[in-house]
Amino acid sequence: MLDAYKKAGIAPGDVFAQSFNLADVLYWVKTEPAFGAQAVYLEDRYEKQGLDPNKPDTWKPSMAELKAQGVAILGPPIWTMLTLNDKREIVPSEYAKAAKAAGLDLIGWSLERDGPLHKGGGFYHKSIKSVVDRDGDTLTVLDVLAKQVGVRGMFSDWPATTTFYASCTGMK
Repeated sequence: MLDAYKKAGIAPGDVFAQSFNLADVLYWVKTEPAFGAQAVYLEDRYEKQGLDPNKPDTWKPSMAELKAQGVAILGPPIWTMLTLNDKREIVPSEYAKAAKAAGLDLIGWSLERDGPLHKGGGFYHKSIKSVVDRDGDTLTVLDVLAKQVGVRGMFSDWPATTTFYASCTGMK
């Protein structure tokens, strides 16, 4: 895949190669460092290893270990980056805070994949389901991800929402 980008003359800085397989990302980091510098490890440990975003001992490898191996960007599902505080406000999870503390950039997935939120959303909002009850909560979630979590970007099924948000808040 990366050979095709090179052959086409596409600059490595314009490519965000991504994989759910950590070995792929580590291979790119080692063999194609220009492309590996912004390769995205799409988080799947919640499915395979029972990752709990509020229990660091379930993150194998740890955020610091991922960074030490050369991972620069982690791509987790939205729910892993969010939790509720004791006031029932949406806030960054321990997972999100640890990733940022380790120096990992975050690109979340997938905004608006759950469809209408009047019933609390589904998979992508499961950590905050009890406070999600209307479609406008999409913007609340995006605001927390942008301003408090500090995501680098967001995968979205409807980019008009992220574009609207970025335009209204002066983001690029």
